[in-house]
Amino acid sequence: MGKFDGVLFFADYDDTLYNSAHTVSPENRAAVRYFIENGGYFSIATGRAHRTFTPQIEKEGLLFNAPVVLSNGAAIYDYASDRYLLDSALPKGAPAVLAQLCGEFPALGFEAYHGEDIYVHNPNRITREHLAKVGGTQIPAPIGEMPTPWTKVILQQDEPYLKEARARLLALWGDSCEAIFSNRYLLEVTAKGCDKGAMAAKVAGLLYIDRKNLYCMGDNENDIPMLALSAIPFAPANCSQAVRDWGARILGHCDDHAVAQAIEILDRLY
Repeated sequence: MGKFDGVLFFADYDDTLYNSAHTVSPENRAAVRYFIENGGYFSIATGRAHRTFTPQIEKEGLLFNAPVVLSNGAAIYDYASDRYLLDSALPKGAPAVLAQLCGEFPALGFEAYHGEDIYVHNPNRITREHLAKVGGTQIPAPIGEMPTPWTKVILQQDEPYLKEARARLLALWGDSCEAIFSNRYLLEVTAKGCDKGAMAAKVAGLLYIDRKNLYCMGDNENDIPMLALSAIPFAPANCSQAVRDWGARILGHCDDHAVAQAIEILDRLY
């Protein structure tokens, strides 16, 4: 028996567990190891897809012992059994809706995720920087020629432009999709009901975790649905204003091992 038996901790990846130097600090790795060795379930909820997250496991020596939430809540993947426990897709009408939206907002770029492939429309600076960071290879294609289904789409432009595009997308298709920022330049579009919160709750149910023993940490708007489930909603000091305004408990910067700081708090609680 360990002090963290029956406790589940979900951390966002980029800019939470993964720092601005694009690595996971030894301090965070040691804290996660301690949490797991003492009975806790640790996992990651990320906007990254299977293709762009999986290489990080070996590169960063990632430790986790529970299913991972991928693609901003579009999928749950169990690396222990090497299979999807849930893999959702945007409805069949996605290409037509996105084509209309991009016609009305011609500066939009986007990535469409199909299986292990990433198709791009109108790639811009943000598209190129994002794919360079996450390691994906882009396949340019007209929207109508991209294969479907799409697990998710990431719309890319400056924040004010994306906010206008989001309002229009939700007016067109809000009953079929979620549209939520993962940072100021990336607007994640998934099927309705597929977000980090819904998937963290599903994983907690699979592991028979009581809600009072579920803890989550994240830095951006797309993390708020899972922070809302958390017994203590943790955020690093570099979090977005949306997360601050929502009321998360702010810890140190992701560069100062914020995940380790959260585990220190749990160590005192349990």
